[in-house]
Amino acid sequence: MFKHILVPVDGSPTARHAIDKALGIATAFQSDVTLIYAIDPYAFTGVGAEFSYGQAEYLSAAKAEADEAINTARQVFEAHGIAVKGSVVEGNSVYQAILDAAESVGADLVVMGSHGRRGLEKLVLGSVTAQVLSHAHLSVLVVRE
Repeated sequence: MFKHILVPVDGSPTARHAIDKALGIATAFQSDVTLIYAIDPYAFTGVGAEFSYGQAEYLSAAKAEADEAINTARQVFEAHGIAVKGSVVEGNSVYQAILDAAESVGADLVVMGSHGRRGLEKLVLGSVTAQVLSHAHLSVLVVRE
């Protein structure tokens, strides 16, 4: 039923729940799996010469965190005999980077976590998952924390 599953990861416990669900689906349907970690390369703002130093530091730290999250998730799938591809993707809109990656790899399902924020916290912080849901043209499984 699902031939290719895209799993956005961020190293959080919520993402781990999504990984576990994706593992079950991939096992049942013998699906291909692609892991991604989306980075907003322009999230850091600054002024003058300090900006370029801060930007480089931010990107270096973000990529290290991304590599660790992808490798941790990869180990879960590989421990169950499922080969996965993983990559860090960049975009100034994380939800769009996820959707672009899904299209690029030909995914027919996105499995991702949601922190389940409500009220003011949701309003202030927003939700990448909500944006993916509202703009996706493929199936999206949202796994709650």
